[in-house]
Amino acid sequence: MHITLEADYAVRIVHSLACAKGQRMDAKTIAENTGVTLRFSLKILRKLVAGGLVCSFKGTHGGYELAVPADQLSMYDVLTTVEGPYALSRCVLPDYQCNHSQEHNCHCHECKFNAIYDEVSRMVREKLSSVHFSDLV
Repeated sequence: MHITLEADYAVRIVHSLACAKGQRMDAKTIAENTGVTLRFSLKILRKLVAGGLVCSFKGTHGGYELAVPADQLSMYDVLTTVEGPYALSRCVLPDYQCNHSQEHNCHCHECKFNAIYDEVSRMVREKLSSVHFSDLV
């Protein structure tokens, strides 16, 4: 099991911006620093801007910078902005309708697997939330 390539790249892009310490970076430099293609960097940057984690500026002195201070920006923030809510299994997501509950006359909150997946998901969310980009600079 692993995070998507897009999520991994998003973390690397935000880290690159955090290392810039308030200096704007153009997309080409971000792509070069992270090893992510320019096209994919731009796609990820759009998501990060839409999510309010990164600001974009147009013009000669344009570029990108963090919209949130690095000490307030966690890995969890970045991953969920790009991927959506984190869960080890879809059965712990709020909108998921378990089809096994009808077949086996049980409810997901009573399911032994659901409880384990929920606990592990919570632990991962807590760990990722505790790592801020200021810790990584």
